[in-house]
Amino acid sequence: MILADKLIRDHTLAGEEYAELLEAWEDREIRAKLSKEAVMLRKQYYGDKVFTRGLIEFTNYCKNNCYYCGIRCGNSNARRYRLSREEILDSCENGYGLGFRTFVLQGGEDPFYTDEILAELIREIKGRYSDCALTLSIGERSFESYRLFREAGADRYLLRHGTADETHYRKLHPENLSLANRKRCLYDLKALGYQVGAGFMVGSPGQTSRELAEDLQFLEALRPEMVGIGPFIPHHDTPFAEEKAGSVEQTLFLLSVIRILLPKVLLPATTALGTLDPQGREKGIMAGANVVMPNLSPVKNRKQYELYDNKICTGEEAAECRECLARRMESVGYRLVNERGDAAL
Repeated sequence: MILADKLIRDHTLAGEEYAELLEAWEDREIRAKLSKEAVMLRKQYYGDKVFTRGLIEFTNYCKNNCYYCGIRCGNSNARRYRLSREEILDSCENGYGLGFRTFVLQGGEDPFYTDEILAELIREIKGRYSDCALTLSIGERSFESYRLFREAGADRYLLRHGTADETHYRKLHPENLSLANRKRCLYDLKALGYQVGAGFMVGSPGQTSRELAEDLQFLEALRPEMVGIGPFIPHHDTPFAEEKAGSVEQTLFLLSVIRILLPKVLLPATTALGTLDPQGREKGIMAGANVVMPNLSPVKNRKQYELYDNKICTGEEAAECRECLARRMESVGYRLVNERGDAAL
């Protein structure tokens, strides 16, 4: 409890203190204390607003072979697809009509989408929807690529760092990928003026409190505008198929810690939370989150963008059921708003 009080007072801890606090995540009294503070801070900066992001998963091709991911290039069972330009624009049009004012273009690292193709797509979306924010989530690129996308009109970039620990990173990724390059990308994005999102999986294979403490220290140093975390969920066509899923409760605990560490951060209650727990997103909001990301992708493709098993992709996860999601947020005292939802200054 002493460390929880220190975090609440100072909004920071030393590395070894983070690890010690994280060991206590099962303590209900500590969880309740941190959650109460996280909610207070979120309300201080964002009131009762919950921002929506319209997620458009436009390609499930990926050149990488990350050991945890269902769309890894080594998964020959994946049913691959690429959305056409018209399908992407139709998804935006549908989302705009539903009240979305942020679109998220998310995909695997697909070489088909050259810098020029993406820049033209960004310009077209921003030209049609100048009052909307456009977020990219397309992996590791060069500084020049990121600059081109920024100049074309991209506002935000989501790039989960995965893990900030080198040894743990090597357990999750093949040799051709590096943690140093991942971090380089994040700092490049910051330098170019993007609103940047980092994040990690909770309960990924080999993860301990020490690795999670490093993640928190990295977030403290990077100071991203967004942090996306969710429980690890295994996929049946990966080397981690038999690994245990991460804990919803530990994820909620970390959401509260991150809100206290970065009080103004945009913090999603992720699809992974909703996949493991029918009330997962509501619980995430009550732990300090303030963003949800319904799916705007064509219904026929939603199941194919399968990063992990049993991903919710229809019903209330679908953007068309925005009213359902609004009612769910209202049931726990919050309201879904039709705003860009930029990070508080």
